[in-house]
Amino acid sequence: MSPTGPVSLRIVFQGATTRRSNLPASALPCANAVGVTHIHPSWRGFANVPLQPVPPDRYEITFSDMPIGTRVTFRINDQNFCDESATGAVTRNVFANDVRLVQNATTPGEGDEAGYGLTISSNGAISQ
Repeated sequence: MSPTGPVSLRIVFQGATTRRSNLPASALPCANAVGVTHIHPSWRGFANVPLQPVPPDRYEITFSDMPIGTRVTFRINDQNFCDESATGAVTRNVFANDVRLVQNATTPGEGDEAGYGLTISSNGAISQ
């Protein structure tokens, strides 16, 4: 594992902080299973970490335990994505230190789930 440092990673997911009223009935079991919008970061063993809602249209979290210079992955699950993904895995509108990320990794979950991969440098710069 690379050293961790005082570098911070701020993840922002731009998405509604309330459940969409137009989710199809077929997506409701997934939405109920997802619960609160959360992230599964690889550097924390893919544990479920709730994101902080910033109503009406954003979630965020800041991590200060980032491995520097090592590719890490994470997944965000949100109930409003349950009509696009059987597990609510988010595939767009995610930013890391103000850099828009592209879905470029898979993460363990209910099988392989869509996620994001990045490397953070000692000055907080993000590469995908």
